[in-house]
Amino acid sequence: MLIAAATVLIAGALLMALYVREKDLLPATAPSPAQHLEERKAQIYENLRDLQFEYRVGKLSDEDYQKTKLELQSELAKVLTQIDGLTGKAVKAAAPATTPAPAAASNVCPHCKATFDRALKFCGECGKPMTGDAA
Repeated sequence: MLIAAATVLIAGALLMALYVREKDLLPATAPSPAQHLEERKAQIYENLRDLQFEYRVGKLSDEDYQKTKLELQSELAKVLTQIDGLTGKAVKAAAPATTPAPAAASNVCPHCKATFDRALKFCGECGKPMTGDAA
């Protein structure tokens, strides 16, 4: 009895496979031209998060952190520009400069030495107050 049921099941599966017409199948969706760029963008964001974590736990020097961060941000800007070009959106920001502009002393975090283009109340990297009195 079990062999007969298995034979009927196999025969049914074989008939279904043979009689499926090409026009009955769903059309294959073409991958988005920006899909690989979106994946690269997500990877760069993840790399930036990992980089920041490794810097905060002391695995990277200030110089290595800043250098790698600038490289990743430059690459991210290029990817975002390419995505905007493919999707037809206007480019919102230019790529960051390869060398950071010298920052004023009030724009440098006294704790982690991160530099910013404007004065902030709290550091955007470590989250500590930008004043030197709180440790």
